[in-house]
Amino acid sequence: MPRMLDLRHVKSLAVRDLIELANLDDFDRVNEQVRQVAGCTRPVNLVGQTTTLDAATRTVLRSYSTTDEPTGRLLTTCGNRRASRCPACSRVYAADTYHLIKAGLSGGKTVPETVRTHPRVFATLTAPSFGPVHNRPTTNGKTRPCACGTQHAVDARELGTPLRPSAYDYTGAVLWNAHAGALWARFTTYLRRALAAHLGMTQKALNAALRVSFAKVAEYQKRGLVHFHAVIRFDGPDGSNEPPPPWATIDALKAAIEDAAENAVLTVTSDYTGDREIRWGDRLDVREITALGDGELTDKAVAGYVAKYATKSAEDSGTVDRSLICAPCGGRGYLRGPDGFRDLCADCDGTGQAEPLQDLRVQRHVRQMIRTAWALGHLPEFADLKLWKWAHMLGFRGHFSTKSRRYSTTLGALRDVRKAWRTAQAHTDAGQDQPDENTTLVTESSWAYLASGYRPGEELLAAQTRHEIQQAKQAADRAKTEGEPWL
Repeated sequence: MPRMLDLRHVKSLAVRDLIELANLDDFDRVNEQVRQVAGCTRPVNLVGQTTTLDAATRTVLRSYSTTDEPTGRLLTTCGNRRASRCPACSRVYAADTYHLIKAGLSGGKTVPETVRTHPRVFATLTAPSFGPVHNRPTTNGKTRPCACGTQHAVDARELGTPLRPSAYDYTGAVLWNAHAGALWARFTTYLRRALAAHLGMTQKALNAALRVSFAKVAEYQKRGLVHFHAVIRFDGPDGSNEPPPPWATIDALKAAIEDAAENAVLTVTSDYTGDREIRWGDRLDVREITALGDGELTDKAVAGYVAKYATKSAEDSGTVDRSLICAPCGGRGYLRGPDGFRDLCADCDGTGQAEPLQDLRVQRHVRQMIRTAWALGHLPEFADLKLWKWAHMLGFRGHFSTKSRRYSTTLGALRDVRKAWRTAQAHTDAGQDQPDENTTLVTESSWAYLASGYRPGEELLAAQTRHEIQQAKQAADRAKTEGEPWL
């Protein structure tokens, strides 16, 4: 039992809590838990137990319970992919994405190395224009003045904002974001059709001889609209483990992408906005991935680029990184009373908003995008889109990164490998023998969510862990730059 301490003279709550933790029977275990989540910003606190049994003999091979922990709970990483929310977990997500993408380019992770000989391109598909915006046009690599007459700096706040806000098509911009995921799905369908037409064969014959694999990531532009970067590759009919037929050339792939991007269209019907066509913009960039050396569009460079944007979100366009719907009423502005009637939500005064949109610390352009998404989301014809739920994302409600089934490994498989390695390490550290590979194991677990975040004292330990990780990374980067070994 920890001894009682009189810490009333310690003004800092965090320092007071840290002293209390330091006086627990096993402070080293407290510190170990914080270090195991590697500086996670808001770890999940769990209570419960787990037991691993030999299925045949019912012998207990390993057991664990949070009742044995000094603080009575277990810290686990939040797993948030967004760098703005949790830099630590986003680094893990980016690393997994990097290995997933690179495996589909160079092989590894169950993908044969021969995959690098398959025709593959790096394509960027953008949104159309909804009105002129402040930008940094270039000619022959030299920056020219914007249409407003100013030559903007790279980090100028006005970049991406409309030149004439009153004439900007905010409705079209939000609806494009809302349907971008569906437009990508339509594009992949049209890509196969365009490829069959280009090669002069039926789609059935094409599918029997060829598979189109891809992995894509969404990125927000300064103007608040998403565009997609995609690795698109030809495979044999069974996937990456066999080459495509010789007539499936890089030129055929490029031609099919250009044709599919031009013809993929979605029609949105609304009495309020009128009929609108959702299509790709004119700026389409398709480049072959060929080289393994420096100075080219290499496998490593493409994988790094995709991984970088997999951890970013809408906040890079100046919006907020949190939902704006009132949690008690779910954004509806009312609650059902005992009598079944709608009662005004006291938390949001009937607005459905967690915080007034006019109070958001964002630019005028971003606020108008949010307002437009909120307004459109409450129209009957757009009810299924739930745009009020995705207003903070400026209407985009799709997945930031997706891949076709046979592109390469999966994020789940990478996590399973990491989990198995950590379990083996835990057995080794505890001095336990590894179970025989022929032994069937049964895991019986019971877990419950307790809270999220650290105790005040643990937050100090987490800050120290983050500092050490950052220092180690900087030292490694310096050693890499200087060509010196670093241990």
